Amino acid sequence: MAILPQNVCYACYTQPPAPVSDPHIPREQWGGKYEFLLSCIGYCVGLGNVWRFPYLCYRNGGGVFLIPYFIMLFFTGVPLFLMELSLGQYGAAGPITVWKCCPLLKGIGIGMLCVSTLVCLYYNVIIAWTFYYLGSSFQSPLPWSCEAPANAALCANISSGNGSFQSPSEVFWNEKVLGVVHSKGLHDPGPVRWPLALCLLAAWIIIFLCMLKGIRSSGKVVYVTATFPYFVLLVLIIKGATLEGSLQGVAFYLTPDWSRLASAQVWNDAASQVFYSLGIGVGGLLSMASYNKFDNNVIRDTLIIVVGNCSTSFFAGFAIFSILGHMAWRKGVPVGEVADTGPGLAFVAYPEALALLPGSVFWSILFFLMLFMLGIDTLFGNMEGITTAVLDEFPQLRQNMMHKTLFLAALCFAFYLMGLLLISDGGIYWFTLIDSFSTSFGLIIIALFMCIALWILNLVCSDCVVFHLSLQFILTYIFFEMYNTSLQYGSYVYPFWGKALGVCIGMACCMQIPIWAGVAIFKESGTLKDVSIKPAPLWHTLGQTATHDGSKGQPCCHDNKWGGSYPNGSRSVLEIVMQTNVLSCREV
Repeated sequence: MAILPQNVCYACYTQPPAPVSDPHIPREQWGGKYEFLLSCIGYCVGLGNVWRFPYLCYRNGGGVFLIPYFIMLFFTGVPLFLMELSLGQYGAAGPITVWKCCPLLKGIGIGMLCVSTLVCLYYNVIIAWTFYYLGSSFQSPLPWSCEAPANAALCANISSGNGSFQSPSEVFWNEKVLGVVHSKGLHDPGPVRWPLALCLLAAWIIIFLCMLKGIRSSGKVVYVTATFPYFVLLVLIIKGATLEGSLQGVAFYLTPDWSRLASAQVWNDAASQVFYSLGIGVGGLLSMASYNKFDNNVIRDTLIIVVGNCSTSFFAGFAIFSILGHMAWRKGVPVGEVADTGPGLAFVAYPEALALLPGSVFWSILFFLMLFMLGIDTLFGNMEGITTAVLDEFPQLRQNMMHKTLFLAALCFAFYLMGLLLISDGGIYWFTLIDSFSTSFGLIIIALFMCIALWILNLVCSDCVVFHLSLQFILTYIFFEMYNTSLQYGSYVYPFWGKALGVCIGMACCMQIPIWAGVAIFKESGTLKDVSIKPAPLWHTLGQTATHDGSKGQPCCHDNKWGGSYPNGSRSVLEIVMQTNVLSCREV
């Protein structure tokens, strides 16, 4: 891909296209150059960096997992990340309206909206759990520690070598927090756990208040929420390094098992972790980039965000496994027997490890405050994708603050009501189901169609076949794994109808593509090319431009093969944005 083609009129690149939503209604922009960067870092660096990456690393051969991880990052993560940011920044629109570049493919944006809705639904439940633990951390001794009077008999049985008893942290998690012991499975959700319902309500109120004034308010919040977790991780690493047995945990984390490179699961886990941690294909990145200035250096931002996200995952592993190594030393068991995956790692293993530290109350408060910051940032990005999509489709909401407030309040309250199912006695079974299928094959299909669509429409460069193949590999493995393995939570194996329901959840997201393609064809008359594939009139209409010195000049753009306007010499939207970045760098 040529970054700087010969004989290019750069005046075109200094002027933004007309917003594809409504050119008469002003669109917000980020208040400072660091707000977008910090918002994206906060969105990408989430709870998955703390528990998912370290677990995948030691499950798949320790340090050798980094090899497929960085390969998948280079061939899949970085190109898709740059593509989504470039499309949002150039189109200045959310995940639905931006597809006016090709009305036939509006379903891609609606599919993104469906995925983002499912993620928001269960992600704030994690924040509610975090709130519950944060409030419980102010008790001394901690209610899940052996020093608590209620746990004295339980810890005595464990100390005597009776392995049939759960640890205090497991009892607290399963009985006090989840109440899962009162449910028989997916078919038996039971009553809502009202302490968690209050925590969930508080979480949604915080989200509502932070997003009330749009990116002007949420952009200021990320100065704290995006940076505080790094301070906590640094403190935990320093503290963990002083603990007995910490080196055993770090060695377990990094020791390579070269034979695992031949396993397809290792490569699939690496690819899925890249996809999961960067938040690709959900619409959050596209929406946040749509509030950028047209000449924002998206290449620089992509490199900073991607490198920062991956470094955080690796960095967090030292904080986590140094503490787990100490926990294994105290219990006299291998490190592999004290680490778990998913919520169990954050809410069972970590609290138990923190309870063993001197000053456990302080460290527990610090840790769960960090989890809250990580979760709230990621939820900001997902909610921004939803609100931007709706506000772009109904731009009059931007002009009336009262209407926008009512819309946000109704949206947050609707999410709260739907989330009550996930905090019932059997809510963890529904949580696991939605978590397993909302960002599974449906999201990969949406991202694959996005790549193919932009390539066919000549909106991105043609040399992107590598990450097409990477996505197809991930998709093939997901279908293979879904067919050959059963879904389970702990010892509970999901029934066939439960797994079928999960498949329907994934299908509901990706089926938006053919459904809305059919709607576009049915609503219009004329040939497919003229009506459904040709960009809408407002899409990237650069109009009259200014020359580089600011004087009035003539438009220097020509039509692309589908009838849209590209600057002279450019092959794609991605190339336009990249050339804009290079020009802005030269001016600096």
